[in-house]
Amino acid sequence: MNRRDRIAVALFVVVLAASAFWARHRMQLAATTPGASTTIQQFEVAPGSSIRTVLRALERQQLISDAQMLEWYLRCCQSGIAHAATSVKVGRYRIVPGQPPIEIVRQLVEGKVLLQRVTVPEGWTFAQMRSLLAKQSELRQTLAGRSDDSIMQELGAPGVFPEGRFAPDTYSYASGVTTDMQILAMAFRAQQRNLDEAWGSRHADLPLATPEEALTLASIVEKETGIASERSRVAGVYINRLKIGMRLQADPTVIYGLGERYDGNLRKSDLTTDSPYNTYTRAGLPPTPIALPGRDAIMATLHPEKHKFIYFVALGDGSGGHEFTATGAEHQAAVRRYLLRLRAPTIDAVAVPESAATTAAPP
Repeated sequence: MNRRDRIAVALFVVVLAASAFWARHRMQLAATTPGASTTIQQFEVAPGSSIRTVLRALERQQLISDAQMLEWYLRCCQSGIAHAATSVKVGRYRIVPGQPPIEIVRQLVEGKVLLQRVTVPEGWTFAQMRSLLAKQSELRQTLAGRSDDSIMQELGAPGVFPEGRFAPDTYSYASGVTTDMQILAMAFRAQQRNLDEAWGSRHADLPLATPEEALTLASIVEKETGIASERSRVAGVYINRLKIGMRLQADPTVIYGLGERYDGNLRKSDLTTDSPYNTYTRAGLPPTPIALPGRDAIMATLHPEKHKFIYFVALGDGSGGHEFTATGAEHQAAVRRYLLRLRAPTIDAVAVPESAATTAAPP
């Protein structure tokens, strides 16, 4: 090789090295230089998207500056990420301004999707929970038109009545990814854990033969008071009644039995009309839970306060609290105090059985 050829080869090598350096520099810039976007944006990865499709979409939203160079960088310099990036996770993501492109890719690869929250309040019914989930626009809807029976069958509990079987709580879910059925599955498993834990540590000598009976009573306790400190005392009232064979006479069970017929007023005729859920006309527990009890209500039911009370009536002072009494005479006096606080014209404005656990407001 003559001198001219050696110079030509040397120049070629220099140019090649410079080109490689420049290409690597551009790829490095593509991986580290944030896009031009100055606002927080949501970015969605659709099912079946390739890494190339995803990078082009990121570039269009100005979340990265150079999709092609970033793709080359992943294949050339980040083989591990490039391999994982072939299966970027489906979902909706939150991308903030100034986020380096390589970090955005890692976010998509690791599936750090945008999370939403849905809160199911304690004491709601299963029907209310289903309605709430159906209104969540970020939740994938799969349950429209499906029966409660089919849902329970899919959850591995065929023939089980759904009321009470789902834990009221706040659930986080991946926007556009998580299904309504997955939320129900989480809530179902959580409630089973709550019940198992409470049943395993229950007080001795409770008149409850099964965890299912405990769940039913817990749903009544949940509906009877919204004050946490009262739950175990209310539970104690019902435990005392069950022990002496006294009817529970719980208004919430009657209301549940009325279903859509309940218009906000509980009348004397409602209390005297027999139904499986009328605990004024029937002894013992209703056939199923009447609401979704929270963990605290379940624990209170299986760890009730020990006392002699068998009656309670609302204080009527706006606190939501109750007055607890042990005799019929004490209960009637408490009822009179309640009615006086309401400034009722006469005590006969409400028909209150002497054994009533609670007192309905005047119609």
